[in-house]
Amino acid sequence: MPAKSEKQRRLMGAALAYKRGENKNASEEVKKVADSMTEEQLEDFASKPIEKKKK
Repeated sequence: MPAKSEKQRRLMGAALAYKRGENKNASEEVKKVADSMTEEQLEDFASKPIEKKKK
């Protein structure tokens, strides 16, 4: 389930980077999100939504 907003997607991306050890200077909010979710869940939320084609 991709994030519903760009802001939420950025938060999940930052949490994913922190969880992978790529971001050492994360905020407390990012650390909290990273600790509460698995890497797979964070990847899913951080992905861009697939746009539906109009016919």
